[in-house]
Amino acid sequence: METPTAVAVGTVFVLFGGALLWWCAAEALLRRRLRRHGVPAVARVLADRGPAEADDPAPALAYATADRDAPVVSRPRGRTPLRRPARLSPGTLVPVVHDPLHPGRTAVADGLRTAPTDVFWTVLGAASLAAGLALVLSAAGR
Repeated sequence: METPTAVAVGTVFVLFGGALLWWCAAEALLRRRLRRHGVPAVARVLADRGPAEADDPAPALAYATADRDAPVVSRPRGRTPLRRPARLSPGTLVPVVHDPLHPGRTAVADGLRTAPTDVFWTVLGAASLAAGLALVLSAAGR
């Protein structure tokens, strides 16, 4: 690979891997904070309104808060599998926790493991970052 191409591709991989690792850390910290300090509620899984929503693995959840008359509709944080689990089918009730200052920030309270997907995205980010750094350093060493 020519030096300018290696530097360009390596830079793209470094930026992608770094952004992905930052996103993984931010999501994990937000979910942890929500689960420890959030306000518990029970949410109903809403049916998808169209094909674009059906492709989103995080279902829309509707729940009521003490300070709002209309129900809050949001998507839970940390759900990035390829398919939705059967426990999140439309109409089911799921326990959630939400941030009272930002009710749209929601996390499913229990039963749905996010560790496998967190590990997948973290490994992908770290591998992209390492590959990018290797490309940039090999091009710089020429």
